[in-house]
Amino acid sequence: MSEIRDAAIRAREFGELLRSRRERLQPADVGLPPGTRRRTRGLRREEVAQLAAISATYYTFLEQGRELRPSRQVLDALCTALQLNAAERAHAYALVHGDPLVPAAVAAVESLAPAVAALVDRLDPCPTYVTGRCWDVLAANRAARALWTDWPSLPPEDRNMLCWMFTDPGARQALVDWESEAAALLGRFRAAAARHPGDPAFAALIDRLHAASPEVRAWWPQHQVAPLASGTKRMRHPVLGELLLQHVVLQLVDDPEQRLVTFSAPDDDLARIAALPGV
Repeated sequence: MSEIRDAAIRAREFGELLRSRRERLQPADVGLPPGTRRRTRGLRREEVAQLAAISATYYTFLEQGRELRPSRQVLDALCTALQLNAAERAHAYALVHGDPLVPAAVAAVESLAPAVAALVDRLDPCPTYVTGRCWDVLAANRAARALWTDWPSLPPEDRNMLCWMFTDPGARQALVDWESEAAALLGRFRAAAARHPGDPAFAALIDRLHAASPEVRAWWPQHQVAPLASGTKRMRHPVLGELLLQHVVLQLVDDPEQRLVTFSAPDDDLARIAALPGV
């Protein structure tokens, strides 16, 4: 029964993804004439079907969320027609031909290996933390707690990177580029949620974020997805001022749903981070 329900959720999500990407394209974007009396926002369904060389009826069924399973060839054609980027293509494939799901009852139990927790502490003063499948913060060293927040002092249900990002005013102070960082985090979470359509932990977190954040309510329908990626982050600290940090994201081989994120900075900035009082 749960497999039927999960398939329905993925089909609906896939249909919403198609519609959102169709609506953001204009005829000129795909080499079509604008035409007259255009009332549809973006492309028409029949135009997408024409570009993907499929029937308009079949495309309409897909967008309506019917439980069809387009072949990889058809999916490739749709991704190309709608100009999906690499992250969006991966998201589409996860929805249609997704990875085997972890049963929710098993996935709900999450723990961090002691050796990984010890490694996180040893990496200080390089800020380092580990997040789980729903972006719960499972470990964070002294430097990370000093720059982000004191995770262990929060109630267990608040020790979550998305909750911190969207509900804690301190996130907007700590992250110089809060809006782009928040949008990217939500995109990564959306891609992960597609792999767990029946997981009650994801559903509860999505509901909580919608209730608490106007940004989530505005951004979620846009179906933006983003891949896990290393890069840079600009942090703001009341004592240290602005810091430019380089970070890498490592998936743990023993539990690929867990990610270790560690940051580096110039030696003088690391020395200043090291001098901060313990949190």
